[in-house]
Parts: sequence; structure tokens; C-alpha cells
Amino acid sequence: MLCRTGCRRRRSGPLVDDAVRFVSERVLADGPGLKPAYCITGDLVPEEQGLDLPGYPGGTVKTGNWVTDQFQLDAFGEALLLLAAAGRLDRLDTGHWRAVETLVESIEKRWREPDAGIWEIDDRRWAHSRLTCAAGLRRISEVAPARQGSQWQRLADQLVADTNSDCLHPDGRWQRAPDDPRIDAALLIPSIRGAIPATDPRSVATVAAVRTDLGRHGFVYRFQPGEQPLGEAEGAFLLCGFLMALADHQQGNNLAAVRWFERNRTACGPPVCSPRNSTSVSVSCAATFPKPSSMRCCSKRRMG
Repeated sequence: MLCRTGCRRRRSGPLVDDAVRFVSERVLADGPGLKPAYCITGDLVPEEQGLDLPGYPGGTVKTGNWVTDQFQLDAFGEALLLLAAAGRLDRLDTGHWRAVETLVESIEKRWREPDAGIWEIDDRRWAHSRLTCAAGLRRISEVAPARQGSQWQRLADQLVADTNSDCLHPDGRWQRAPDDPRIDAALLIPSIRGAIPATDPRSVATVAAVRTDLGRHGFVYRFQPGEQPLGEAEGAFLLCGFLMALADHQQGNNLAAVRWFERNRTACGPPVCSPRNSTSVSVSCAATFPKPSSMRCCSKRRMG
């Protein structure tokens, strides 16, 4: 079978094709209104409701998810990154390319809007969201026809320049939002995914800041929560530790990358258990598993 550019499609596992099909269908159905999460059937996730059941100590039992009412700009970029990966395997057909074009149009339409961000906190113009879209645009442009690819690269340049204008900290690193100068582990993602090079001074400074300000005992916290010391407001986030491993590896710090990876790998419990917290060297670790790619899939029967 031939792909859009005329090259013969390579073989890949069903996981890639199923993911591309699912995401493309959601993109074509919802366009600029793409949700960050869907049920595994493709239906919308029910609104969050509390249940009168005992839950984890200090927590409550809920069904549904409030994410169904959120706009997360980075979902467009993550979807493009998935489709770009499939494109490198020649797994995109005409319908998938329509989804790509819909995603690009959605970014063009909505990138100036505040969004809930990767951590689903409140609506701001998060640096991570804009830069993730830039990364997706750069990656998909590499497998797109030349004319479209150059247009999408220019849009990526515009997003990076805009983020640089209001989210570049005086220390030369990225900051969370125009009105929030704190460092955030999610800001490791743009260079990992290709929004800007790993050797860019902004990338180097961001990795150094995450390591110094958010790294403790081999684990990494999402961000500094207010005035409380790290570890008191919430646990370290294992996903952030793996991001740190990727970032250090990308910058040639291979020994440090192995240490980050092994420290966080050994703290992971079985995914079927998904423990919320564990304790190691007085560090509380949130062992949850956030959205792995473009959007999360939820069962209608799942209770959080």
C-alpha cells in the first residue's frame, strides 16, 4: 500500500495503527473542540461526580472526570507528534492527513487562548502548551509535502517566538506562564520532543533549573507549590523523573540519565495497582500515570 507521498508503507504493529485511527477519528469529529480525554468507545468522558464509597485515605471516590470540560492546547501538539511518528513509518492514509490538517488549523485558531495546561490547574497561557504544539508542528512537517511542511515550520517558529516573548525567565530558562515565573518539570518536554534543540541555551538552562529546584533524592517534583517545601504539598511525580532521564540523555549526560531512570523505575509499582503514593528516603512519590500521548482514554465504568 502506498502512502500520501507515494512511498510504500512499512509494516508496524496494530498498536500504532489503532492509536492513529482512534485519535484521527476524534480529531475529525471534534476539530478545535478536541477533548483531552475520551472513553475507550470514543464517547465523551462523563462529568465528574462524587460517590458515597470509602476511598484512599484523605481522598474521595469519584466517577467521570472534570477534564471533559477543559480545553488543553497541548492535546493538539501531542496528537501531531503521534501522527508524525506514524508518518515516519509510512502509516498515514488520506483520512489521517485530513486529521493532521485539522489539527494544524485548530492550533492556528486557538493557540492564543488560555488553557488548562498539562496539570489541569487553571486557565493560563502556559508555556508548555504552546511549545508542545510547536514540537508537533515541527515533527509533522518533516513527513509532510514540502510546501505544507514549510508553512507548518513557520507556525512553529511563531509559537516559539511568542512563548519566548512572555515566558523566558531572566535566568534564561522557560517559566510556567507569563504571570508565573516558577520552573516546571513539564518544561523539559519541548526540547525532548523537538520544539527547540536540546543544545539551545533555553533548554540547557531549563534542565539545570529542574535538576536543582525540583530534583530530590533521585526523584523530580512537578513544580514548587507555593511557599511549602518540596514534598509537603504533594509527592514527587515519577513521570517527571523519567522526563529528566530523557533530558539528561539528550544533552549527553548519560550517567545522570541512567541514575534518574533507575531510581524512578525501581519506585514503580505494578500498573494494575497504580498506587497513589509510596515512601522512599522520606520522599513521597506520586505513582500515577498521566496521559501518555495525545489524550487519555477512560472506561465509562472507571472510578477515580
